[in-house]
Amino acid sequence: MKGVLSERKTLHPVEIERRELPTTAGYAVRALAREICITLDSEPDGAADIARTLTDPALLEQIDARVGELPEQVRVALRPPATAAGATIVGKLPLTDAEFGPTPPSWVEAARWSGEAARRAKSFELDIAMLLLARSAGEPFGWSGQQGGRLVNNIVPSHGHEHEQSGASSRTLLSPHTEDAFHPDRANLLMLACLRNPDGVGTTVSSVRRTDLADDERRLLSTATLPILPDVSYGTGHERYRATPLPTLWTAESDSDTADLTLRYDPAYTPLDDADPAFRLAYTRLTAELERVCVTAALTPGELLLVDNDVAVHGRVPFAARYDGTDRWLKRVNIRLPERRRRAAEADENGYGQRIVAPFRAIGKPLAIDGVPARVTARTAVRLDTTHDDRGTVEHS
Repeated sequence: MKGVLSERKTLHPVEIERRELPTTAGYAVRALAREICITLDSEPDGAADIARTLTDPALLEQIDARVGELPEQVRVALRPPATAAGATIVGKLPLTDAEFGPTPPSWVEAARWSGEAARRAKSFELDIAMLLLARSAGEPFGWSGQQGGRLVNNIVPSHGHEHEQSGASSRTLLSPHTEDAFHPDRANLLMLACLRNPDGVGTTVSSVRRTDLADDERRLLSTATLPILPDVSYGTGHERYRATPLPTLWTAESDSDTADLTLRYDPAYTPLDDADPAFRLAYTRLTAELERVCVTAALTPGELLLVDNDVAVHGRVPFAARYDGTDRWLKRVNIRLPERRRRAAEADENGYGQRIVAPFRAIGKPLAIDGVPARVTARTAVRLDTTHDDRGTVEHS
C-alpha cells in the first residue's frame, strides 16, 4: 500500500508563505561565496581540490567564521516557516542560466564537474553560497551514505531511474514523504534551491497542521505501531537492525492541540499490511487529508524552498526529462535546528546504521542567535568517509 498525491493539482503558490531576500543581500551572499572560493583556490596545490568535497576544514572554518558578515536580512529570510503550511518560498538569489553549464546527467557527474577547474564554472561557488545560507539557518549536515557524504546534494533526473521513488526519477509521481523519516537524526529543515526549471516542474508540500482528523484517528496514529524502513536508495543491510515501531503523529502538548502536531510519514516504506484494519483506515484518512491540503510550488531559478521537515511532507509531480542539459536542477541541503527538541524516545533508535556527516557540530561553535550561542544537543557526528557510497546513484528526495 502506497499513498501518492493526485497528479493533477492546481498550482497554489499564494498558500505558501513568501519572503523576499533583498537584492543587496542576495548579491552579498554570492560575493562572499566568491571570496571564499578565491581564497581556497589560492591555497597550496591540492588544498582547493580537497575543498571540492565541501568538508575541507579550511572551507568549513571560512564559512563558520564569515557567515556573520552577511546582512541580517539573510538570517531573517532563512528562519523556519512561520505558517501552518510548513513551507516558505524565499526569493531570490541572483544567478543566470548560463553560468552553471548544462544540467548534469547524475549527481555523480555534478560532483565531478564541480571539482574540475575547466568545467565547474560557478557550480562550486554556488555550493558555498548554499552552505552560507544553510549556516544562517542552522547546522547543515549530510549523510555518509548519500552522494558521497556531500553537504550540498544535486537533484537531477537520471536516465534509467525514471520510475523510481527517488530524486533521480522523473516520469513517476514522487510520493509525499518526510525526508529520511526512518532516522532520528533527520533534518528539521530542508532547503531546496532552484538553478534551472524550464518546464515549471512542481514540488508538492502538505502540512499535517492543515489536516482535519477525528480524535480517534489521531489517537491511533499517535501510537507507535509500525516502523519506517530506509528507502531503496540506501541499499541493503538494514535488515540486521531492529525495526522500531514509531508514532506517525504526536504533539508537544495535548492531543487536541493541532498547532503542535508533528509527523513522520513515508508510506512507500512503511509496512502498512502489518497493521490492523483500524490503523490502516486511519492512515488512509491521513493520506487523503494530506492530498486535500497539498499545495504546489514551481520554483524559478534563484528561488529557495524551505520545508519544515517536522511538519510538512513533500514530493514532486511527474515530468518528461530530455537529458539534453536543460532539465530541472535543484540543490538540496539538510539543516538541523539546534534549538528544536524532538521526542526523547527517538534517542533510543538505531537509525538502521546510517550515519550523518555533521562537521559544523565538530567545530564546536554553534551559530549564535540574537547574540546567544545556540545549544547543541546532537548525537555524535561522524567524519566523512568517501571510500564507498552504498546508496549508488540515486537518492530519495
